[in-house]
Amino acid sequence: MFFKNITMACAAAAMLTVPATRVSADSGDFAAGIVAGVVGSAIVRNAGKQKRVVRKRTYTPKKAAVPSYIRQERREIQTSLNYFGFPAGTPDGVLGRNSRAAISNYQAHMGYPATGQLTDYEKNFLLQSYNRALAGGAATSQLIAASPTGPRGLLTRYRNEAAGVATAGAVASAPATTVVVAPQPQVLQPQVLGGTTTTTTTVTALAGAGAAALGTPQTGSLPSFMAQTADVSLASHCNQVSLLTSTNGGFMTTETMVDSNLALNEQFCLARTYAIAEGEQLASKIQGFTPAQIAQQCEGFGPALKEHVAAMSLKPHTAVLQDVSGFVLGTGMSPVQLAGTAKICLSVGYRTDNMDVAVGSALLLAVLGEQVYAELMGHHLAQGFGVSKRTDLALAWYDMGLTAIENGATPVFAPGQPERNALLRKASFSLGSNAAIVPQVQPASALPIFKVEP
Repeated sequence: MFFKNITMACAAAAMLTVPATRVSADSGDFAAGIVAGVVGSAIVRNAGKQKRVVRKRTYTPKKAAVPSYIRQERREIQTSLNYFGFPAGTPDGVLGRNSRAAISNYQAHMGYPATGQLTDYEKNFLLQSYNRALAGGAATSQLIAASPTGPRGLLTRYRNEAAGVATAGAVASAPATTVVVAPQPQVLQPQVLGGTTTTTTTVTALAGAGAAALGTPQTGSLPSFMAQTADVSLASHCNQVSLLTSTNGGFMTTETMVDSNLALNEQFCLARTYAIAEGEQLASKIQGFTPAQIAQQCEGFGPALKEHVAAMSLKPHTAVLQDVSGFVLGTGMSPVQLAGTAKICLSVGYRTDNMDVAVGSALLLAVLGEQVYAELMGHHLAQGFGVSKRTDLALAWYDMGLTAIENGATPVFAPGQPERNALLRKASFSLGSNAAIVPQVQPASALPIFKVEP
């Protein structure tokens, strides 16, 4: 304010000291002086004012939220890594620095490229190995104790088993003890047939004088001359198939197919992966149920449909579908509700290696109009997972699923590969020439009848 008053006083004095006679002649200088005074006054007036600071706000767009099913899968990955001795930190579903380092260590241990990013095969093998280890219970604890590398040794063992390589350092058996037990079936050595391992059992003759003659009826038992197929892990089988696929440089095509059975197995395991992913995506939208609770509910599919699953190895596909249609009508559920439930339980069945649940769910979907799922029944019959191996009956199921797609149905397995249908056609047709001949048991002409006279 002090400077302002001085400036105004100087300007007034300058105006008074200018002669009047020069007003007209120096009018331009006068105007310039007035302007200079005004500008100077403005400069002085604004000198004490604080400069105005303009701050620009920048808005960072929020990252898209991670779907709950992906976050849950990431928690399972972190839990699995921690279990096998690769510290990933707290399973929070965020794959940060610790998790990436743990993934790299896991990959290095398994002989994979240590990128810190899991491929589908590496992820599936890790999660399946974790579930297998938990299911092993006390046997798993013994294997860990016997391994020099602790839990990491389980991964090496599982990988070798999937590749058919014998693993040294098996758990030592307990000291021999003489125990009297009932006669047990004699187990034959596994036979590798086109990349699929099957185990059969034969019937052991009953002890006693009454069983000396073959064919003599025994009280309370029925004779059986048919081999029984033992349960085989589809998850372990698909790990082996994936290993062969990576070794061969990728999936077979119609041009490169040299082994039709391996080509079918590749597509079987690929379909299994898609089925698991589809069901998990649907399950993530269910409110109020944890994945464990959903899996527990789906276990009911097994006993409810076991009879129909077993019938696949005995009846033509049309008869099986008719029987399952009757089952669907008896449930009282709407087709949409039942189909959604079946897709979720199909995923659970494959993820938990419960073939009754998986095949039963696929049967329901085929009956409910989604005939593309009939391909799965063809795979199960062709390879003998969950049902007896019947390649002759598998062809009709394959044809049902492939024809549905050729007639315009939307593919659900590898939809981005339109050439897949032609590959499955070519590979499944080759099964006809190699169809297994199932031995038939000749029925007895008549049962003995003894008439006892009073």
